[in-house]
Amino acid sequence: MFMGTPKSKFFDIVFNANRNLVENELEDLIERLCALELIAEEYEDNLEQKIQEIKFSKSEELENRKFDTFINSMGNILTQNE
Repeated sequence: MFMGTPKSKFFDIVFNANRNLVENELEDLIERLCALELIAEEYEDNLEQKIQEIKFSKSEELENRKFDTFINSMGNILTQNE
């Protein structure tokens, strides 16, 4: 059960947990992403270029945050799935 990466476990849960719970979690993630994009657009003229710069210059930090997001989302789904 605990084998694999946070990403692979996240997708295991997404594909096997209650569909409504997964939809709610994915909708929350998308809403958060959209809100952060709106905030970023207020402070950054060329948002896409800045995103690419961050992907290159802060790839390790970005990867760590992705893992954290996968883990947090799994926890959100699993605690509601009980």
